Amino acid sequence: MQKAIQKRTLKTRARLISAAEDVIRNEGYEALRVEDVVQAAGVAKGTFFAHFRDKDALMEILMADTLNACLDQAEAGKPPGTVPEIIVALEPVHSFMTAERYVFDLLIRHSGAVAIAEIGPIAYFFERYFRVVMMWLDEAEVRKDVPSDLLAEGVQAFAIQAMSLKYCALHASTSFSDRLKVYLEAWLTPAR
Repeated sequence: MQKAIQKRTLKTRARLISAAEDVIRNEGYEALRVEDVVQAAGVAKGTFFAHFRDKDALMEILMADTLNACLDQAEAGKPPGTVPEIIVALEPVHSFMTAERYVFDLLIRHSGAVAIAEIGPIAYFFERYFRVVMMWLDEAEVRKDVPSDLLAEGVQAFAIQAMSLKYCALHASTSFSDRLKVYLEAWLTPAR
């Protein structure tokens, strides 16, 4: 009996996720409402909250899945060896992160955790991003006077800074990629 309940629960959760993906595909992340998801999934609103604490919890799962797929793509390619190659390799990740202001805001809110019990899929994604970049930097044509873990933290920090300035009226005239290139060249280029 428990297996039947578990199968039904998993199917309902999958239906909710699929319905949310359809809404997002048609209207974007910011437009997603719980009411639209439950209507599309054909379930009661209470059923949604039995599976997800709130809309953000569902969004966190969906966004982390997309980000991890982008990072899978980046890892599948040839490891980048220069700053321009690193920017190109991470472009799908950064492009998704800056696709909508709502997406960026939610990612930043969920990028860390206040307690071990609250670590979610976005926080894990940010840790994975850091590890992938660190691995690339170990072999890349970058400065070697700073440990690769610190360099990777800098890449992540500069990427987030460049993203945040994309949404700032005073700095919106410079593209994300151009700003990131300036930051990373200054941070990663060996001293001459």
